[in-house]
Amino acid sequence: MNSNTNNKKQNKKVLPLGEDIGGEVLIIGAGLCGSLLALRLAQRGYNVNVYESRSDLRTTDISAGKSINLALSDRGFKALRLAGVEEKARKICIPMYGRLIHDLEGNTFASNYSGREGEYINSISRGELNGLLLTEADLYDNLTIHFNNECTAVDLENNIASFYNHNTKENFKAKADVIFGTDGAGSVLRKSYYLERKFLFSFSQNFLTHGYKELEIPPSKDGNHLISKDHLHIWPRGDYMLIALPNLDGSFTVTLFLSYDEGEYNFNNLTTEKKIREFFQKQFPDALELIPDIASEFSNNPTGALGTVKCSPWYYQHKTLILGDAAHAVVPFYGQGMNASFEDVTVLDGIIDEHNGNWETIFKEYQKTRKEDADAIGDLAEENYFEMRDHVSNPIFKQKRALEVALEKTFPTEYFSKYSMVTFNEDIPYHTAMLKGRAQDKAILNMIADNDIDLTNDLKSILATIKAETKEILDEDKVAGLK
Repeated sequence: MNSNTNNKKQNKKVLPLGEDIGGEVLIIGAGLCGSLLALRLAQRGYNVNVYESRSDLRTTDISAGKSINLALSDRGFKALRLAGVEEKARKICIPMYGRLIHDLEGNTFASNYSGREGEYINSISRGELNGLLLTEADLYDNLTIHFNNECTAVDLENNIASFYNHNTKENFKAKADVIFGTDGAGSVLRKSYYLERKFLFSFSQNFLTHGYKELEIPPSKDGNHLISKDHLHIWPRGDYMLIALPNLDGSFTVTLFLSYDEGEYNFNNLTTEKKIREFFQKQFPDALELIPDIASEFSNNPTGALGTVKCSPWYYQHKTLILGDAAHAVVPFYGQGMNASFEDVTVLDGIIDEHNGNWETIFKEYQKTRKEDADAIGDLAEENYFEMRDHVSNPIFKQKRALEVALEKTFPTEYFSKYSMVTFNEDIPYHTAMLKGRAQDKAILNMIADNDIDLTNDLKSILATIKAETKEILDEDKVAGLK
């Protein structure tokens, strides 16, 4: 086991343990959430051991089957700021100021994410960000990462995790005072919760009928981006869509979201080069021109599943806790999966401030504080799928977005769209953003349907009407028990 341990600690940062700190911490999974959690706990003075099933991604390409780049926004930056790595992360980001919508004829129109200055999301490489966090973790003498060690089970009563070492082909066990599961949507710790049947455990996993496949738009010969790098590109087609996010090397990561077996074109029947090219020529002709090796990439790249995980409780006694995708995996359509996982670390860190060393209270308070918001972003992400693949090209939606951008630009401290509340307001809980955002959307759409909106009219009076109708809708929903 020791041969696979990360021992590259240079310029070590050794922190004294707090008086009431709770002993040894074991973390399963060194992905984005696990590496950030490990880093933050080490900074607080805990002795931390992290076990990761894969090789060190800084020396091995392990991106296949995972999203290559992600959207990093304010909630994620807040957590990175807490760990002291925000500025390093910003250096590997590409700002995206809005969506650029591509229609069937190759025409495009832009839709800003916000009417306020300085609000944008960022395309960032999953591997680069994960590597940054692992490198920062290397600096702490009280934090050790063990690669190539796959967790196979967790003994909940005795707090013992079982592992298989892929290099030595040996099984071994590790005991800790506290075990955190940040091992993704297929979490072994979560499986132990229901397999050991020590307590009543609720679990749901809802898969979309659509999957996803990643492709690539390469850079130009001189290393530049072939289309605007300032936008998230969307080719909405109703039942399916294509999106593209920019990379630092001038390429774009392109993702196709498509049904497995429904419709004229689906993953199950796109099996020949002729059929693949026919599909892209009919539905995404301008994108096809930019992907020279479309048939090979489509055939060889894996098709990933899209699902939402909800479960409860997230902890067992005062011994184990699941965070991130292990507790609440979401589909990627709000760009909040990573941000929500990072926010888990922020919330947990604040509760540790209040109850340091008392893990039983920490875990209870953490779930009480976080569960409602985690469920909310799961619901919002599924809703946004339909918006991205269909509604963004709808004339009524365009009118709604134009009004919201105008309101945010004119009244930057008074009006926040649902998207802005979720993406750019890290201090607004997801659940609050969901309830208020839905009510605002309903109010505005009602006004559009009734022809009550004219952008040439006084925006102040329009805002007042929206606020009044939003409050009325929220009050009605509360009476009806909708929350």
